[in-house]
Amino acid sequence: MHKDTVVISIGGSILIPDKDDAVYIGKLAEMLKRASESVRIAVVCGGGKIARYYANTGRALGGSEDKLDMMGIDATRINARLLALALGDSSTMDVRPTVKETAEMSEKVGIAVMGGTEPGHTTDAVATMLAEEMGATRVVNATSVDAVYSEDPRKNPDAERYENLTIEQLGHIVYTDHGAGKSSVFDPLGVQIAERCGIDIEIVDGRNLEELEKAILGRPFSGTHISSRRAARNNRFL
Repeated sequence: MHKDTVVISIGGSILIPDKDDAVYIGKLAEMLKRASESVRIAVVCGGGKIARYYANTGRALGGSEDKLDMMGIDATRINARLLALALGDSSTMDVRPTVKETAEMSEKVGIAVMGGTEPGHTTDAVATMLAEEMGATRVVNATSVDAVYSEDPRKNPDAERYENLTIEQLGHIVYTDHGAGKSSVFDPLGVQIAERCGIDIEIVDGRNLEELEKAILGRPFSGTHISSRRAARNNRFL
């Protein structure tokens, strides 16, 4: 039986928030193993606070931006290995540096896990690249907000919450507000790749494992479903 393929983009601040990290990662791993019985899963991990620590410290020491970027990428791979460790026999700590190698690895292990690839490519961008390489139709973005909003809900409690968007609408939000805080919901390069390849994007609170599992399994969830043009004809939410 053919399994649906899903790539999960999980931010480093979600994976390593400096609060009950081992407990959360353990529960996340158990959920991913359970979900992988129904769908084919790959995970891209961000760097979070660890990456920012090395970037800030390296910058203070006079490091160039390209060298700082490489240190940040190393941090994402450490986070990926930590998640792979929690996944046990369902994954491997042999974290590959490219999307092609990770896609190949996914044929050998239950859940392939990776970090960053090269300077300028965010976790979201790498996740959509991996989705393209693996033929996935969905990217689930496990992030620090529970949906896409018209404005930062932490600053404006009256901000509109979106349950459904098209990829074009998401692109408008990302590009219009780039640098203003809202663009952090998903990387602009990732939006371009998703639109070109017909990949749906789902935004969900990464610390809410119940809703994250629903999103991974393709069930209705609390968050935002973004339909690509190619997938919009059969959108189960619209």
